[in-house]
Amino acid sequence: MVQDSTANRNGEIMETNKEQKVLEEKKRIEETISQIEHRIAVFSGKGGVGKSTVAVNLAYMLQQESKSVGILDADITGPNVLKMLGINDEAIVINERIIPFEKYDAKIISIASMIKAGQPVIWRGPMRSKMIQQFLADVEWGKLDYLVADLPPGTGDEILTITQQMKPEYAVIVTTPQEVSIIDAERAVNMAKKMEVPFIGIVENMSGFACPHCGKVLNIFGEGGGKTLADNYGVPFLGSIPIDLHTRIYGDHGVPVVLKETESEISDVFRSIASKIEFQSQETMADIV
Repeated sequence: MVQDSTANRNGEIMETNKEQKVLEEKKRIEETISQIEHRIAVFSGKGGVGKSTVAVNLAYMLQQESKSVGILDADITGPNVLKMLGINDEAIVINERIIPFEKYDAKIISIASMIKAGQPVIWRGPMRSKMIQQFLADVEWGKLDYLVADLPPGTGDEILTITQQMKPEYAVIVTTPQEVSIIDAERAVNMAKKMEVPFIGIVENMSGFACPHCGKVLNIFGEGGGKTLADNYGVPFLGSIPIDLHTRIYGDHGVPVVLKETESEISDVFRSIASKIEFQSQETMADIV
C-alpha cells in the first residue's frame, strides 16, 4: 500500500511538471508572436511545386521593401531553405535560446542546421510538431515586421501546429497549373479556411517557360489553373511565376533570385505578390485602429 501511494504521488508530480512545462512553452510562444507584426504561412498541397523557392524569394522581396523579416523552415523532413541561402553552419544555442542565422539581412532557422547532411529525419508527427513549437518558443527572433513560414506539403500534423501556434494572418497557397497540383492545392485552401486563416491567396508557380532562343512561351504544365482555383474559392490570385533558369542557378548557389535579378520579370512578379500582401496587411491594421 505504501509503495502504491508513493507511486501515485510520483505520477502526480510528473504530470504536474509536464503541465507546467507545457504552460511555460505556450507563454514563450505567445511572447514570440507578440513581437512579430505579420505572419505568413506558405502552403502547398503537394511537393515539387516550388513552395520553398516562393517562400524564400517572397521573404527577401519584403526585406527589399525595408521590412525586417524572418524565415522559419517548418518542413522538418525536407528542409531546403538553408541550401537556398548557402548556410552550412551548425545551430547556435546560448542559455537555452536558439540564435537564428542572419543572411542577406534576414533571420533564418531550420532543422537542417541541427542534423548531419543527408541524415533523414525519421520522426512521427508529434515529434515534428514539437520541433516547430520549439522554433516558435525558443528561437531569438526579436521584433520582426514579417515572419514567413515554409510549411511542409500536404495537410498533416505540422501544418496544424504552425497554424494553431503561429496564428498566421496570411496563407499563400503555391500550385503549378497542372490539374493534379490544383486538386491538392484545393485541399490546402480548404484547410486554411478550416483553420480560420484570415487571408488566403493563390500563387501559380512554373506557369510558363520562355524559350531563350525564340522567345516563345511554352506552357509545359498547362496554364490558368491557379487563377481558376482562386476564382472558384473567392480568394485573391496573387500572380503567376514563370519557369526561370536564373532562379534555379542562383538558388543552387545560395542566393535568392530577387536579390540578383532585381529588374527582371521574375522579380517584378514577386514584387507584385509582396505588394498585394503588404496592402492586405495595411488594410488589416487600419481596421484594427
